[in-house]
Amino acid sequence: MLAGPRAWAHVMYGLHALSALSGILTSATVVGAFVFGWPSIIAIIINVATKDQVRGTWLATHWRWQWRSFWFAALWLMIAGLLFITLIGIPTALLAIIGTGVWVLYRVIRGWLALLDRRAMPLPL
Repeated sequence: MLAGPRAWAHVMYGLHALSALSGILTSATVVGAFVFGWPSIIAIIINVATKDQVRGTWLATHWRWQWRSFWFAALWLMIAGLLFITLIGIPTALLAIIGTGVWVLYRVIRGWLALLDRRAMPLPL
């Protein structure tokens, strides 16, 4: 049975995966469901509330991975939204939304698999 911070990491990945899955199975986009879906918002709240428990451990890399995944997805969604309001930028916005959705799926899957293997996530460059 899982307990402690590692269990919280699994819960957060599960919540993010649930948001992404709802973007695939409903009329929402993956990135839209990831950023605005309640499961991911709850995961980010858990991330903030529990990050002191993992400071200085290999699990801290997963907290940072999930935090960066969420906020970079939000940033790209805002950029796509700004592009979308122009007629010329609509195709670019759609590509950005689709690309960010694929990136979100990659980040959730890669992070969760690394957690299952008890591996730290790479540090950003």
